[in-house]
Amino acid sequence: MDPVALQVMLGALRAACDEMGVVLVRSAHSANIKERRDCSTALFDPEGQMVMQAEHIPVHLGAMPASVAAVLGEEQRPGDAWVLNDPYRGGTHLPDITLVSPVFAGGEQIGFAASRAHHADVGGPFPGSMPAVSRTLDEEGVVIPPTRLVREGRLDEALLESIVGRMRDPAQRRADLRAQLAANRTGAARLSELAERHGRERLADALSETLDYAERRTRARIAQMEDGVREARDVLEAADGDLELRLRAEVRGDAVTLDFSGSAEQHDGNLNCPLAVTLSACYFALRVLTDPDVPPCAGAYRPLRVIAPEGSLLNARPPAAVAAGNVETSSRVADLVLAAFGRALGQGTMNNLTLGNDAFTYYETLGGGQGACPDADGPSAVHVAMSNTLNTPIEALELEFPLRAVEYALRRGSGGAGRFRGGDGVVRELEALAEMRFSLITERRRHAPPGAGGGAPGARGRNLLNGEELPPKAAGTLAPGDRLRIETPGGGGHGEPQGRPR
Repeated sequence: MDPVALQVMLGALRAACDEMGVVLVRSAHSANIKERRDCSTALFDPEGQMVMQAEHIPVHLGAMPASVAAVLGEEQRPGDAWVLNDPYRGGTHLPDITLVSPVFAGGEQIGFAASRAHHADVGGPFPGSMPAVSRTLDEEGVVIPPTRLVREGRLDEALLESIVGRMRDPAQRRADLRAQLAANRTGAARLSELAERHGRERLADALSETLDYAERRTRARIAQMEDGVREARDVLEAADGDLELRLRAEVRGDAVTLDFSGSAEQHDGNLNCPLAVTLSACYFALRVLTDPDVPPCAGAYRPLRVIAPEGSLLNARPPAAVAAGNVETSSRVADLVLAAFGRALGQGTMNNLTLGNDAFTYYETLGGGQGACPDADGPSAVHVAMSNTLNTPIEALELEFPLRAVEYALRRGSGGAGRFRGGDGVVRELEALAEMRFSLITERRRHAPPGAGGGAPGARGRNLLNGEELPPKAAGTLAPGDRLRIETPGGGGHGEPQGRPR
């Protein structure tokens, strides 16, 4: 395929994924999707290889191929759609529900459309389904194995009701799942239109060439790196002590191997993650280090080999709890890879806050400081690494939930000093207007985000309830008038501070 035709096809695929995302965001009912945009969309070829994704949530997108793989061996018919969230059968953590739809043209399957969204609640004992102290998967909510939700265009209403009926606010869950179905139908329609316009064979050639093109570009950038071994160590802040992660990264020619042997074993908490999440974090880091503008598809990850021993924190076995693994462990995996290649690190946490009672559930992640670059200051108050969501606007928060925003501001001076400074974190203080439960899953409260090249670390984060400091993982009850304050970490600086340009 000539370069011009390939770029036209790449643009069409990217536009289709973007439109899927717009349909999902504008059709959803929950603030978590319509305001924070905690959702992702992608297209796949008939073999289950991701050929394009919208620039949504890195931890969703890198792991979504496992969802398609989970249904790949099943009989596929036009109009079908599959639903799943089981972390050990194609999912990540339970609130992330994935819908996968086969796409047909002229009676022949030409690919898959898929969408993933973080639902505000998926059942379980804790409102919001993000408990800080879960020990098994069943404590985190409803587990959905790969199941056919739509059969030849007919929605299985009984199955849908059996799923949402075990969750809080079933009407909102139902609406958000229907929004995902609408997004998948949009992606299927656009891919079918491409097949009609260009022919099925030419479309198949374009999908194959997209993967090869991304691989060539990624290998070319890896080949420019110096061969050799790089190592890094870091920790996760579990409730009962730190858990160490180790990385040995080897660059050889135009390929990279990331070996996490020696990392902590899976533990009796929820910082475990399935292999798909570890792979997702590695894919993100590789893209950052090589060519961020390469088409985001499976071809870009062909030069990468990841080793994570089964039974370790980074390749857990069921029924280990995983609520925090998807959000916090994935962030640390990305940190490890970036640190091994000499990068200053960002806040390294999503600062997960969940609030709720029988009447409502609310979940958000909070931005913080990004690490400085070798030639620029790090940005402030942004979602870094594996998260790419927006914040929940104060107006939407106070309108929909029994909460009052007391303060929302930059945490000035929290970025690490250096020739180039790390970005600053944020301060978010909320007052409860009704009794509710809270859960905090955060990191970098005991260990600061490190700088690089002589740059200082960013400030550690803090969680406070009515002025009293809380641990990184905390849960409890808020009475009306109680105030929960989160101060997110700053990013690490880069280079010696005395060399800072004036």
